[in-house]
Order: sequence, then C-alpha cells, then structure tokens
Amino acid sequence: MLQISKTTRTSGAKDLLVILSDPSQLRSVDLERNDRQYLLEQLKDDAPVATCDISGRLVMVHQVRGGGRSQQLERARQAGNAMALKLIGAKREEAQAIGLQEDPQLTLALLEGAALGAYGFNRHKTGDQPRTLKKLGLVAQDVDAGNVQEMVDVCEAVCAARDLVNEPVSHLNAVQLGQEAQKLGKASGFSVKVLNRKQIEAEGMGGLLAVNQGSIDPPAFIIMEWKPKNAVNKKPVLLVGKGMVYDTGGLSLKPTPNSMDSMKCDMAGAAAVIGAISAAAKCKLPVHVVALAPAADNRPGGKAFAPGDVLKMHSGLTVENLNSDAEGRLILADALSYGERYNAETVFTLATLTGAAVRAIGTYGTVTMGTAPEDAFAMLQASADHTFERVARMPFWDEYGDELKSDVADLKNLGSALAGQITAGKFLARFTTKPLIHLDIAGPAFLDKRDHYRTKGGTGVGVRLLFEYLKRRAAAK
Repeated sequence: MLQISKTTRTSGAKDLLVILSDPSQLRSVDLERNDRQYLLEQLKDDAPVATCDISGRLVMVHQVRGGGRSQQLERARQAGNAMALKLIGAKREEAQAIGLQEDPQLTLALLEGAALGAYGFNRHKTGDQPRTLKKLGLVAQDVDAGNVQEMVDVCEAVCAARDLVNEPVSHLNAVQLGQEAQKLGKASGFSVKVLNRKQIEAEGMGGLLAVNQGSIDPPAFIIMEWKPKNAVNKKPVLLVGKGMVYDTGGLSLKPTPNSMDSMKCDMAGAAAVIGAISAAAKCKLPVHVVALAPAADNRPGGKAFAPGDVLKMHSGLTVENLNSDAEGRLILADALSYGERYNAETVFTLATLTGAAVRAIGTYGTVTMGTAPEDAFAMLQASADHTFERVARMPFWDEYGDELKSDVADLKNLGSALAGQITAGKFLARFTTKPLIHLDIAGPAFLDKRDHYRTKGGTGVGVRLLFEYLKRRAAAK
C-alpha cells in the first residue's frame, strides 16, 4: 500500500504530481521556462495529464476543468492513477504531490487514484518482487492531515478487500476468511466472532448448511461489530455480504466456457463489508455498524444439495431449490434472518449475485433495489456520486415477488428467465422486516482488464461506497 503523508517543503529533486485549476499556477513550481511551456502546451490540448521528463525527473500535471462535481473528482482519480503508473513504469519508489488549487477534495481524489492505482497482488510470485511506488509526500496548504489519513485508511481497506477477492480458494476457504476478518478486527478496532459448523447447525441455518453440503471444508458465519460510545444512531446499520469463497454452481454445474475461472471472486460482497467496517472503525466514525458474512463454497460433492430439495431456513420459511447455482441468495437469507435480532435502521446486502445484473448494466456500476425509504436511497446516491461507484436503481414491483411462489414450499429460489437481478432481490426481501437496500455487485467486483485505478481482478467495489454512506450518516445525526 502506497504511504502518503503531508510535508511542508517541496523537493526539487523528486518526481512531481501536480494538480492545479489555472495554468498560471504552474509558475510556483521550480521549472525552467522551456519545460513549463512544454507542459502548458499539453494542457492547452486538454491532456488529462501533462508530462515533462526533465533529465529523468518526471513532472506530471493535472488541470481541474469544468463539468459536474462527480466527473471532476473522477478525472482527478484517473489522473492520479495515470501518474502512479508512469512512476511505476520508470521504477520510481518515491515522489511528491503538490496541490496548487484550493479544493482539498480534488487533491485528495488525485492521491486516492494514485494509491488505488499502485495496488498489485504479487504474494504468490517467487523471486524478487517488482518495484513499485511506495511513498508519496504531499504539499498542499488547504488539505488537512487528518483528511489525508482518512483517505489512506479507506484505501487500505479497499486494498485489503482486493487481497481477499484475489486470493484463491486454495489459500482462502470459509474458515480462513473468518480468520482474516479477525486479523482486520484486531488491527482496526472492531469486534469479530466466527460461528463454526456446530454453532451454525444450532442456529438452524438451513440455507448455509445446504449450500456447503458438497464441500470438504466447513462453513463459517462471521459476525462483526463497530459500536462506538458516541454513535449517532440508536439502531445499527447492518451490512450483509455474500461469502462464497468458490462457486462451481454445485450440481447445477456452471456450463459456459471460462465460467469458473474467476469464481474465487464470489465472496466479493463479504470482502466489501469486511473492508467497510474496517475503515469505519479505523476512522472512528460515530456510527454503530454490524456486518455479517455467511461463508462457504459450493461444490458438486457426494452430499451436495440437489435441484428439487426443500430447505428449511433460519427464519423457519421453506425454500424449494430449483437451481443449485442460485446459492448466494440462500446463504444471505439465513444471514438476513439472523440479523433481525439487531433491529437495524437500514440493512444493506452486497453480493456478486446474478449474471442478470451484468447483462443489465455491464461492469460500469452496481444494480440496486429494495424497500428502504427514499432518504436512504438518496444518501446512497450521493455517496455513489462522490465515490464514482455508480448505482443503477431497479424497480421493485410486487409482481417480481409473485414469480417466487412454489408449489411445494413457501417459495422457490428462482424466478423466470427475465429480470433475474430483481427476483433475486425480492427473494432476499422475504427474510428481513427492516428497510433493505440490495446491491448486486456482480459487474464491477472483478474485472478482466484494468479500468484506470480499478485494477484487473478484485476491485474492492463497495468499500468506498459504504464508507461514504456511513460518513454521511454520521454527519446527519
């Protein structure tokens, strides 16, 4: 993780990352006239990043331009990423950022893009590790050191979530996911309890147990809580993340080419809620947060649950299993039912739940829907605009729920072939009485190619979005 800290003096020897709002501000940077003019010519051509190589010293400049606030922030992040990649390509390990414009959020966005863009997952590569950017000093009068530290803490949580998603099941089964949550809890200051198979059986979590039947590894149920004494909310915000550490589809084996290659990412929802509560605790947000992550893997072993089976869930409802690859909603349903005891003000579910969500909007954002009041959705939308972790809200009409009626059980785990992302959300809504916001992150959670600072593989999507929501909830009081 890139280390970022404030400093008071610029260094004429270090590579520079500069953000400004007016080209004339470049005069305050110690540059030769020809070098400055070269950068200005690039900025006239609307270059996202103007670059000048001064005898091996890189000076890179991003100019803030017009447009909506969300776009300005995102362009700054993308510029920070581009600058970090140039430095990494030049094998630099240290550089300095200079904020010459007066908007601290835009300077922080540039740093955020650099920090997230410098991420790499190399722990299983032998030999010397590739050189990467390690330290970044910041000179900017208008940026508070505390805000820099908050940004760093959130980026660290995103990178921790990325690590979890990128780790293969050979090194991260359900029990090990619980152990990683415990490590983060100890480091960040939130409490963690992990239920084992016997405790899960005692709770009657029929969905989680059924999904895990074909596996040689036991399931886990991870319970996390951040409860500061100065919490502004009397009822907690409940985060529930899908923790399928690997998904073959079970007996409904995934049939399409390459469909299993990235299924280590099916626990990205759990990684997101673990990262979000970690960031909230580390930044000491005055918000009571509970996070639940049911964890298992779904395999077609000898005892695997089968299409046609009827499952008795934690809530007491019975579910007809029509497709063993629609397993994520089954483990989330048990978690939602368990979560009723917390009497949450708002419940979030995060899951790589449906291919239908990807087909609907691609990898550019998250599908969302639910029963929560408009003010909660408005706060989510504002958080999405700020972080550029965009959300697309789906209708939640009663007719979608009618598709889940079963002839032999209380409901079935599959709707029709249409709008599968919504019927999946309707299924989850049956297992909580609290205001629900469901986030289907199947599109942006794991990328086949890099998208600026969203690196190839696990992106950590959801961490920044949830943290921003919790931060706004703290300010709302």
